[in-house]
Amino acid sequence: MARSARAFVLRHARLRPVPGLEEVRLYLADEVLPLWHAIQVETGDSDAALPYWAFAWAGGLALCRYLEEHPESVAGRNVFDLASGSGLCAIAAARAGAAAVTGADVDAFAAAAIELNARANGQRVAVVRRDVLDELPPAVDVILAGDCWYEAALAQRVLPWLRAARGRGIDVLVGDPGRRYLPTTELIELACYDVRTTTELEDLEQKQGRVYAMRGLGSPAGRPSSSRVRRLSSRGSCRSARPRPDA
Repeated sequence: MARSARAFVLRHARLRPVPGLEEVRLYLADEVLPLWHAIQVETGDSDAALPYWAFAWAGGLALCRYLEEHPESVAGRNVFDLASGSGLCAIAAARAGAAAVTGADVDAFAAAAIELNARANGQRVAVVRRDVLDELPPAVDVILAGDCWYEAALAQRVLPWLRAARGRGIDVLVGDPGRRYLPTTELIELACYDVRTTTELEDLEQKQGRVYAMRGLGSPAGRPSSSRVRRLSSRGSCRSARPRPDA
């Protein structure tokens, strides 16, 4: 399946710069429905998952901007990218100098896309293809959680897993444009960015993507437990995406 999944990604997505992050290139698609139909045909599964891996989501874009501005948040550290999708955040962490990066996703096509995208950007990203939410959080320094709050069932599983990670002293960085199930009371906002995304999966082409640190257990109200995260805080108004070089 791994080889056929790679061939499928290469056949149905095109390597192109990411809007607002033109130095990063991903295999992306233009339309979700034709690609989803192609996956259903390829797998023989009418209930196949939507191809989230073929689009750059708002939360992930914000996280990437944050890691670019604050490489010290991951530099020299072991990073785990939850629900990695295209691998965009994992690639950003590797570009920022992470010692080791792992992207995790349950989708075979996402796993293939992560490998292809990492290679296209000259980065090394290990790939885990399984439901890690059924396991204890890994022994890493930082967990990235971009765009994990778009449906109730997933949010209900992600939140206790991330709480467990914080309880073990792992820094958790969350990227999201303010979806309904985002647990804002458990997060501390670090930064906000205007990002360009796609109306194929988002309701607006331009959104405000915010980056948060997850509160540590026993932290005083309004403050993260990690001094590292406190030093990185850059709270403020949303900043616009950088113009394209040819704009």
